[in-house]
Amino acid sequence: MRFSQAALTFFVWSAKSTQPAIAFATTKPARRGMAVAAQQQFHQQRRQRRQQQQQQQQHSSLSALTRQCPASSLSFLAEPATTCLSMRGGASSQSMSTTALNSVVATEEDTKAPVEVFRNDYQPLPYTVDTVRLEFDIFEGKTLVTSEMKLVANPNKPEDLPEALVLDGDESSVKLMSIQIDGKDLEADKDYTLSPGKLTILQPTDGATVKTVVEIVPEDNTQLSGLYRSGPMYCTQCEAMGFRRITYFPDRPDNMSTFESVKLTADAKNYPVLLSNGNLIEKGTVESDESRHYALWSDPFPKPSYLFAAVAGNLASIKDDYTTSSGNKVHLEIFSEAESVDKLHYAMDSLKRSMKWDEDRFGLEYDLGIYNIVATSDFNMGAMENKGLNIFNTAYVLADQKSATDKDFELVEGVIGHEYFHNWTGNRVTCRDWFQLTLKEGLTVFRDQEFSSDMNSRPVNRIENVRGLRGRQFAEDAGPMSHPIRPDSYISMDNFYTATVYTKGSEVIRMYQTILGVDGFNKGMKLYFERHDGTGVTCDDFLAAMADANGVDLSQFSLWYSTSGTPTVTYSSKFEDGTFSLTLSQKSKSQTPMHIPVSVGLLDKATGEEVVSTTVLDLKEEIQTFSFDGLKGEVVPSILREFSAPVKLEAATGGVDEESLAFLAARDTDGFNRWESGQKLYTSLIFQTLNGEASEKTQEFVNEAFGRTLMDKETSDFSIQAYALMLPSEATLAEDMKVIDPVGLHAACGAVKKALARKYKAELLERYNELTATMNEGEEFKVDAESIGRRRLRNVFLDYLCSIKETPEEQAAAAKLATDHFENATGMTDKMAALSALASMDGEGSGARDKGIQKFYDDANGDALVLNKWFMTQALADLPDVLDRVKKLTEHPDFTYKNPNRLRSLVNAFTMNSAAFHDEEGAGYEFIGDTLEKVDQINPQVSSRMAGCLIQWRRYDEKRGKLMKSQLERLASLKLSDDLFEVVNRGLKH
Repeated sequence: MRFSQAALTFFVWSAKSTQPAIAFATTKPARRGMAVAAQQQFHQQRRQRRQQQQQQQQHSSLSALTRQCPASSLSFLAEPATTCLSMRGGASSQSMSTTALNSVVATEEDTKAPVEVFRNDYQPLPYTVDTVRLEFDIFEGKTLVTSEMKLVANPNKPEDLPEALVLDGDESSVKLMSIQIDGKDLEADKDYTLSPGKLTILQPTDGATVKTVVEIVPEDNTQLSGLYRSGPMYCTQCEAMGFRRITYFPDRPDNMSTFESVKLTADAKNYPVLLSNGNLIEKGTVESDESRHYALWSDPFPKPSYLFAAVAGNLASIKDDYTTSSGNKVHLEIFSEAESVDKLHYAMDSLKRSMKWDEDRFGLEYDLGIYNIVATSDFNMGAMENKGLNIFNTAYVLADQKSATDKDFELVEGVIGHEYFHNWTGNRVTCRDWFQLTLKEGLTVFRDQEFSSDMNSRPVNRIENVRGLRGRQFAEDAGPMSHPIRPDSYISMDNFYTATVYTKGSEVIRMYQTILGVDGFNKGMKLYFERHDGTGVTCDDFLAAMADANGVDLSQFSLWYSTSGTPTVTYSSKFEDGTFSLTLSQKSKSQTPMHIPVSVGLLDKATGEEVVSTTVLDLKEEIQTFSFDGLKGEVVPSILREFSAPVKLEAATGGVDEESLAFLAARDTDGFNRWESGQKLYTSLIFQTLNGEASEKTQEFVNEAFGRTLMDKETSDFSIQAYALMLPSEATLAEDMKVIDPVGLHAACGAVKKALARKYKAELLERYNELTATMNEGEEFKVDAESIGRRRLRNVFLDYLCSIKETPEEQAAAAKLATDHFENATGMTDKMAALSALASMDGEGSGARDKGIQKFYDDANGDALVLNKWFMTQALADLPDVLDRVKKLTEHPDFTYKNPNRLRSLVNAFTMNSAAFHDEEGAGYEFIGDTLEKVDQINPQVSSRMAGCLIQWRRYDEKRGKLMKSQLERLASLKLSDDLFEVVNRGLKH
């Protein structure tokens, strides 16, 4: 699953349920080790048993399914399509209760105290669900779900493991109407017990079939977890714990079941499209009611319940096909609401590129005959990798020239790839428990980054990824929600779909490749799949595959999985008699030194020539010195090339060697470090300005670097040039401050930016006009690296030019330039750049601002994704009354608290408008506190994410800190969801 990462980092959130993932029992360490080994052996046996069956069913039909299912199981497929209808009328052979069997437990749920779950308490299941068959009978306002689960005893379960089988179920969503084993109704308290979140079968038996009938109301499901209504469709989201909001089940990733059949029945006119995982087996009209129809799906590959998906809706689609390298033809289809179908083509192209890339890079082919994607506007995450049926937030699948920016196009490509790559790293091999989440997410983020790098510019992709890491994950590491990439405990798993698990997790995977090399990493991946295909495994299993495939000891490297916080690497150096010595030291929260790969190159100080190409230094001790002999003259080191480890790099002196930074910014052969050196120069000047002690020498270094980059007309990578001209983000800069001064920092950044704009105004305008003329030559709109780079660079020039607006004349000139840019925009990228400039206009530019905002709204013509941009831009405006504007926008008829995209586009965007949000009177904090209280009643997954803007209160001055803390204390006094409770309480305690 891809957490969303839109153009702004506030689009980061999670999507799970509110119940603990696993019913844990205490066990001795030795017993835990035996349990893990036993479970792996059990999964291996199951995998071998099914291997032949999976191969035969990859492109299955009903006849294929019939050949492979025992006769006793075929009755489920052969039942008339009226089975569920008869249950609704009470004329079923199964005893149906008129009152939910779990109604009493549902009232107890409100008083249940949050429970903390610990990784070290993991226990395997005594029984697993080997096969499952589901029926969904969908009516307006009520859906019946019938489940038949065949149990298999775990022959290798620990001796002290209780025999009782716990099924997870969220009684706030699920009403249990009946339960049977092998056709016999079960008796409460004798055969089973109910408690909040759980149904415990007291005496399960090997081979038994458990049948339940539950009632759910998707229309009331505002949490968007489980089965819910979104526009013209019903759809599901089950990761991490949403399946328990559909029916009772062992809702944990180590229970991998074959979903033999999933039957969806609904009104044919309103819901003509019925989809689920795997392959379509049969579809038709319900004999007793011709207004209804059904579809029967089967997935031959075992999967955990979090990968289940179902869709019933009135949708349009585009179709294509892809032939794998071994010759298998795969049907591809992407669905959306009818008015958006023309925006699906870029996603389809991205999908085909993803499939080809995974074959070329890792030799991994798709394994079913069909691959479906559905776009929905109501979605907590970015997208979900359900086997054969991905469900996407519309923001990451819909794109065209008029509605999507270049960044949107890049994200569509990356997220499409991410979910496809999960087919192997997440679906075929999944995580044993949710503590191992980074095993699939960190690995797959790395894979989608490599894919995007190969499709576009590798240096640009690396810069963008590191900017995101520093802007969000470093802050997470420094705050009360800091945790290792493999957490040790949680109250709500919702809260650990984090930048740490995803982006820092991907950096850990990247370090494997840095240490082992690309070939060594690929060898490790191959062994990983050979060992664990079809099972749920741990981070330790991945590390073991990498180590064993390459014959290396990675035990010290494993500390990255258990260490929170951002390590710091310091350096010092000396040159003597042709030998350059580089001393590195490390500091982290680990009790023992970590294994940190530090990529280094050396450049001759006199000529700028690279005399030592990139070399990986394995920093494994607290302090180590590395020597380079045979050098002819002094050198300048280029350290941490390509950002080879997620660390902070500092000089041992504590100072900034601006002369070396200027040298590297001009001459470094490593694209990332050349950019990084310029960023550090900007940073030095900004902090000097903040402290009122700007140095003329620093200003000269900055001016030289900026001017040289600005007038470089020979570069072939416009995006690199654009990023080299941009100042560091305020979020990145804040991580270098002991006490964050958001207003002062914003003012300092603005001062440096305006000074550069004024000094180079003529050159900026010259380059802007040159690019404008080139782009007006009638070239066809393209989304390729060169075209994207050209637009990006031109918009950077616009941003600098529009920052010059102190006098009325300057305000009018800036407004005219932005207005012309807006009116002549040929796509959303340029239009958004102009709107962003206009939105912050004041004085003589206020009229142009208001006209531009209204024109953008009118042009949107109700397009939800474009309107999100409209809300977001106003929330980020640099105006003194922006909070009042945001409050007014919450009353706009197009605003809703129920749609995550719309809510984030306004409210979360405002929290990223740092100077406005952190106004010292605390009005922004109060606004967010009130919003959290309201949103938590609607969607806890969204409220817990939003609360992150308050929990860093200790990092601000005393006045702001007290005001932020007071909002957390007010929230803590309320009845909160587990999601928000955990974040608020961590914020207060840590």
